[in-house]
Amino acid sequence: MVHKREVLPDPKYGDEVLSKFINILMLNGKKAVAEGIVYKAFDYVSDKTGEEPLKVFHAAVSNVKPQLEVRSRRVGGATYQIPVEVRSERARALAFRWIVENARNRGEQTMVERLGVELVEAFNGRGGSMKKRETVHKMAEANRAFAHYRW
Repeated sequence: MVHKREVLPDPKYGDEVLSKFINILMLNGKKAVAEGIVYKAFDYVSDKTGEEPLKVFHAAVSNVKPQLEVRSRRVGGATYQIPVEVRSERARALAFRWIVENARNRGEQTMVERLGVELVEAFNGRGGSMKKRETVHKMAEANRAFAHYRW
């Protein structure tokens, strides 16, 4: 079995979940740049919502986390999309990925603004990452008839 690496908490807020998010956002090993983007986005979030940015971040991530997803399974020559429950760790990883991906695809000028707006929208239950979660849930719901093929 592969051991999980320990992730050090981030320097400003002392939060391990935030540290993992910064690692997901990081490109080409430029961690300082990623940290700067996240912390400035947090300032943006606190300006827009008037709430504590770490609380908004955790709420946004938990809003985006999927409960169900579909997995492909071959049964007798046919491939079925089987709905399965998502492990909590994978759900968090998917939420991180979707938030970063949708922030990168936004139209705002800087990555700080894009990430800030995406976090605020996910906190409010809107935005691209929430839409992605709804799509995944709809697919799982539509394929509920194949749930008995679960392994």
